[in-house]
Amino acid sequence: MVRSFDGTPVDLDWLESLCASALWAPSAGNSAGVRMHTIGHELLSQYFEVATDEQWRTSARRADGLQRAGAVVLVTARPQDYLARYQESDKAASGLGVEEAWPVPYWHTDAAMATMALLLLIEQDSWHATLWGNFRNGDAVLNWARIHDETLFGAVLVGRGDGNDVPSRSLQRRVPARAQRVRRVSPRAL
Repeated sequence: MVRSFDGTPVDLDWLESLCASALWAPSAGNSAGVRMHTIGHELLSQYFEVATDEQWRTSARRADGLQRAGAVVLVTARPQDYLARYQESDKAASGLGVEEAWPVPYWHTDAAMATMALLLLIEQDSWHATLWGNFRNGDAVLNWARIHDETLFGAVLVGRGDGNDVPSRSLQRRVPARAQRVRRVSPRAL
């Protein structure tokens, strides 16, 4: 993840092509309920005005670098598409035709998979990006972007990194090694 950009505008035709490719990611029941909405460089100051507040813009360590992104992709999901799909005859027996029945709401899972695919595609093309979580002002962002009947999963900020990232304090945490987080399940001895 790059959290400090140099302000280079992103070609939206290129970015929208990557978004379309990223939407090949798995979709529960082929519900196709994930959407991606691009915001060009000329609208980024408006986006950040809605997506943040004055305190964040003036005091967050990463505010300046993030606000120099070249484009933003809003990743959204349509839970109603999943509910309708799981009410169809071939899926109805699952009981997942109502939102409360989902132990893990796959509209979030599918949005995460499509977002990861997009991040990898951006990196593959030698651009940079970061996932910016939906922690505040999600409804205001959707309203500003005139997006209705969708929930905001997160935003992907895209651009050219300027090499001035502010390291995350999370990197100082001691965590188990990756190999320690992988475990083979073995059959029990009889």
